[in-house]
Amino acid sequence: MSILPDSWIREMAETKAMIEPYVEAQRREGVISYGVSSYGYDARVADEFRIFTNVDNALVDPKNFSDQSFVERKTDVCIIPPNSFVLARTVEYFRIPRDVLVICLGKSTYARCGIIVNVTPLEPEWEGHVTLEFSNTTPLPAKIYANEGACQFLFLKGEGVCETSYADRAGKYMKQTGVTLPRL
Repeated sequence: MSILPDSWIREMAETKAMIEPYVEAQRREGVISYGVSSYGYDARVADEFRIFTNVDNALVDPKNFSDQSFVERKTDVCIIPPNSFVLARTVEYFRIPRDVLVICLGKSTYARCGIIVNVTPLEPEWEGHVTLEFSNTTPLPAKIYANEGACQFLFLKGEGVCETSYADRAGKYMKQTGVTLPRL
């Protein structure tokens, strides 16, 4: 596998609508940076958040997940409670080519504040808004800024085309929009 450069990302975004909306070059003046970089794409977090709460004493069960575990907010700045997390989504909608796997890493600006961004790999031929998880590992409330950089996606080209893609398997998170909760 090899990592794909900015020229490939640009071409795929412009000719195949791999990233919509696509931002050419890094934007960083007064904001956490986003846009295409040397070997990746820094995506933005949208203004839709689901903040984890334990008001109803819900049990976290990945096989039977209750949406009562979250409160929904549409805001420019989301406050994550201490030692908690929020779910959000990218502003960008992604369409991954069949011969590419995408790995996501958190932005160093957030990591240096104890805020971890987690995303599972984007598999070949997956498409949708990416659901992001922000974990606040600190004992203090933490801020997440909507419409600013949240994480960087790295595009890895396979040595060959996979036999079965995410679309072929009719994956349960295919074409998701909005913040998507766990499904079985």
